[in-house]
Amino acid sequence: MEQDALDKLKDQLGDHQIFGEPVSQGDTTLVPVGEVQLGGGWGGRRDDTGGGGGVRARAIGAFSLAADGTVSWHPAVNVNRIVWGGQLALATAVVACAIAFRRRR
Repeated sequence: MEQDALDKLKDQLGDHQIFGEPVSQGDTTLVPVGEVQLGGGWGGRRDDTGGGGGVRARAIGAFSLAADGTVSWHPAVNVNRIVWGGQLALATAVVACAIAFRRRR
């Protein structure tokens, strides 16, 4: 039954997602999921050619499979993105206050 659920998940998700080894604890099985993106290019002038490429891999979450067959998704939390968003909001507020106080003079 657990293997059937894993096969269904694999069929429903895209080709760029990677599944880690399932981890069982008690009656629950966790399946970690990651994403890999590849990119590259090639070009140059007449005699000078070059190229480059890159790989980006990141965790996107985990599926939990319960003993009764229910499947739940648990997304990974990117703390760096949350902190960056807070800093951006703070910077926007500081600039808005500076503009508002400057216009009063």
